Order: sequence, then C-alpha cells, then structure tokens
Amino acid sequence: MFAEERQREILSLVKENKSMTVEELTKRLNASESTIRRDLAQLDRMGRLNKVHGGATVIDRGYVLEDQAVAEKSAKNPDEKKRIAVYAAGLIGEKDFVYIDAGTTTDRLIDCLSETRAVFMTNSIAHARKLALKGCHVILPEGELKVISEAIVGPQTAESLKKYHFTIGFFGTNGVTDDTGFTTPEIGEATVKRAALKQCAVRYVLCDSSKFEQISPVTFAGFQDAFIITDRIKDPKYRKYQHITEVANS
Repeated sequence: MFAEERQREILSLVKENKSMTVEELTKRLNASESTIRRDLAQLDRMGRLNKVHGGATVIDRGYVLEDQAVAEKSAKNPDEKKRIAVYAAGLIGEKDFVYIDAGTTTDRLIDCLSETRAVFMTNSIAHARKLALKGCHVILPEGELKVISEAIVGPQTAESLKKYHFTIGFFGTNGVTDDTGFTTPEIGEATVKRAALKQCAVRYVLCDSSKFEQISPVTFAGFQDAFIITDRIKDPKYRKYQHITEVANS
C-alpha cells in the first residue's frame, strides 16, 4: 500500500472511531509500528489529526466552559508558551505603554522581558509583582479580584481602563476560531479583556496551538481584531491569514 493511500485509510479509521491506537492501526493496515508512527506524525503536522501518546484522535472543536486554576494551566504546553513569550517580549520598546492581560502565556512573557524602561499596566496581581521585582513601573486598575485567575475583573475595572491609551497590548485566550473569535469562559473577565483591547494601538493575542478550534462561552474580540502569535499552525485553513505569526522551534 502506498503512503498516500495508507494515510487516507488512517484518517478514515480515526474519523470513524474518534481515536485509534498505533497497535490497532498496525493490525488494520498490516503495516509496521514505525511506519504508522511516521504517518501519524506527518498527518499531525498537516493538521489532519491529533497525534497523542500511543495513537491519534480526530480533530474536532472543543468547548472550554470553565476556567482553570493558574497552576493547572501553567503546566500545559510550557515549551510552546516559552517560544511565544520570547518572541512577544522582543516587541516591547523602552517608550511603550504596555498592557499585559492575566494569563499563563503572558506570565511567561514577563519572565522573558529584558526591556524594563517601558511603563506597564496589568490586571494580574501575580504579573504586577513580577514586573515590580524586575524594577518596572507598574500600574494596576481598579476592580474586584477573581481568585481562580488571580485577576482584577468586573465592570469597575473595564470602566477604569477607558482613561488609558496603550501603545501595545498582550492578551491571553481560552479559545480561538475564525468564526467565533477569541473567547473566554467568564463574562467579567471578557468585559475587561474587551475594554483593554480597545485601548491598545497594537494588539497581540498569545495563543499556543492547542487553543485553536476551542470555544468558550464569551467572545471578547473578533478573530482579526488582534495579531496572533502562536507556536504552530496545525490546521491548514489558518495558514491563509496574514495576521498570524508562527514562532518556529529553535
């Protein structure tokens, strides 16, 4: 069986069963384990399926209905987040007035930050502390503390942001699709993200590849309202969009 035909069969089996193990595929296709693993790796790079430990799963839209604790989110995709953060940190200049949204990838941005002469505002208590320890000038908005995300949120926060004008802003997201835009689980946090994003001259969403085709209940920005920095574009349909920067693995 030729590689192209075998890969079509793999996609058909994964789609039909939602997931398949390498062992199952080797038996069904009468191929070696190494051949199946190579096929899965190639199909994953092409965005046709999700390669997981021991097999593959179908690509499908997921729904993120609840926020997770910071520690839990921070442990996910650390290498990908670091690559995104290194690139994003290099965009900040000494004369910038920077908004940094709460989130684990934006947290990595602060770790990678070398330009400390800029002025920063953040709605994250943890981010503010990190920035202050680096010697940065830090401003916090008014509002209510949301414990699970360690963020200051709510209508008071959104209103207070209207008097500021940021040269550049960096935002996190729970999900992104080209039709639903950038989404997050909770209305209070979405309100603050939306308000802050409107006050930024240049906007970036730091979004690792696992967030694509994920949807949360509340949209805070349209898909093309901000530049996207990601580690990898897995789904080919997103390659046509020029506002997405793919940060290569170094």
